[in-house]
Amino acid sequence: MKKLLLVVPLLLLACGRQASDRPRFVELPDSSPLVSFRLVFLTGAASDPPGKEGLAGLTASMLAEGGTRDRPYSEIVDAMFPMATSVSAQVDKEMTTFSAVTHRDNLDRFHALFRSMLLEPGWRPEDLTRLRDQNVNFLRVSLRGDNDEELGKEVLYNAIYASHPYGHNNAGTVRGLNAITMEDMKQFYAAHYTRANLIVGIGGGYPRDFPGRLRKDFEALPEGERSEVELPNPTPISGVRVRMVEKDTRSVAYSIGYPIDVKRGDPDYLPLLVMQSYFGQHRTSAGRLFTRMREERGLNYGDYAYIEYFPRGMFQLEPDPNLARRQQIFQIWIRPVEPETAQFALRLALFELDKLVKDGLTAEDLEHSRKFLTKYVNLLLRTKQAELGYAVDSVYYGIPDFATYVKEGLAKLTVEDVNRAIRTHLRTDRLQIVAVTPRAKSLADRLVGGRPSPISYNSPKPAEILGEDKIVAGWPIPIDSKALEIVPVEQVFE
Repeated sequence: MKKLLLVVPLLLLACGRQASDRPRFVELPDSSPLVSFRLVFLTGAASDPPGKEGLAGLTASMLAEGGTRDRPYSEIVDAMFPMATSVSAQVDKEMTTFSAVTHRDNLDRFHALFRSMLLEPGWRPEDLTRLRDQNVNFLRVSLRGDNDEELGKEVLYNAIYASHPYGHNNAGTVRGLNAITMEDMKQFYAAHYTRANLIVGIGGGYPRDFPGRLRKDFEALPEGERSEVELPNPTPISGVRVRMVEKDTRSVAYSIGYPIDVKRGDPDYLPLLVMQSYFGQHRTSAGRLFTRMREERGLNYGDYAYIEYFPRGMFQLEPDPNLARRQQIFQIWIRPVEPETAQFALRLALFELDKLVKDGLTAEDLEHSRKFLTKYVNLLLRTKQAELGYAVDSVYYGIPDFATYVKEGLAKLTVEDVNRAIRTHLRTDRLQIVAVTPRAKSLADRLVGGRPSPISYNSPKPAEILGEDKIVAGWPIPIDSKALEIVPVEQVFE
């Protein structure tokens, strides 16, 4: 409790400065021997110019993984190795984050390197070549070739946000990356890496005068103006659209979703957070989707739901902070399914979504999810880096510190609040489906034809499941052949 009382005034102080003092600061001091940095520039892939998709990501890579004016990158790596530290960059649509942790005994040495990396980039041609190749390989090999589930999620976002600033992967496109010049990066850096766009997060056992030193350092950036990219509404989805990515793979990965007009701080955010926990909490076995699809039927590995962008879910249990966005989507993630049961699995997921919309949650469901989320929020903030990240996000969204926001808001929720939000924001009749699948034409014909898809099991099932299966096997998914497209995987992100 003492820690919370300390953090809230400092966070509010940081928020209060934003009208007159740049950059904004979030300070979370404690007695730890470690010092954590989280510098967030309010710019990202949504600011990529048309034809130069990937410019924000490549610029961030140049700062975090390139040399400075006085040192090549190899010397920076050698200098940081004895300090057991490094600098990481994360680029999303509206945030670019540079994070690092160092021991306070190394603080001065580390900070000298860190400030030079962000304020005095070297802009070396060899770094541009290396980092461009690295980002292209991420798209073609890591994402497109090695990870069907993450591939499907990113294609879903591309489909929903077509012709929109969010409408390409954060790493860009292959064509866009190959078009970027050194001058493009310098201009992007000059325009977007400004004090007005910067929130500095620092936590841990740093000296009392250190934030003042940081502030003085970053006064070297131009003051600039806080300017947000104009975001049109996503193109409305009419009916059920399907995009199939044909790939030589063993299973089918589904991502299903559509835009929602809800973000942190909005009245329906916490009711939908309860819904998400009940329906498909990430990487847990308690969600309704997981129980009905995996535990009771053994269809696949995992079935989850989301109301905020959650990349890299294949590799982690909790979402990363500093992925704040003004626009979000509702998403269901079904991974992976045998091709023979793929049509039934899709029907079952939408059957359960329809049931959720019609029936909502019970008071008992709400209480169970409320208890889980009240504890889960502490897990999200268990490291200083995460705590800093969520504190910065709270500045962005204009809400109290995240733990207070969630716990106090959950305590006030009623089951009527939750079910009203579900009826307002969830639906099954206008959505985008993405499937990463082998033999896409075969699955497409089955989906468009709407033929029954009965399922059989290798072990006995309860009568309730078998009876429900008969309903699910013929569950209508109104897909028009004109709203279904098949894309070879080789074309994705190009």
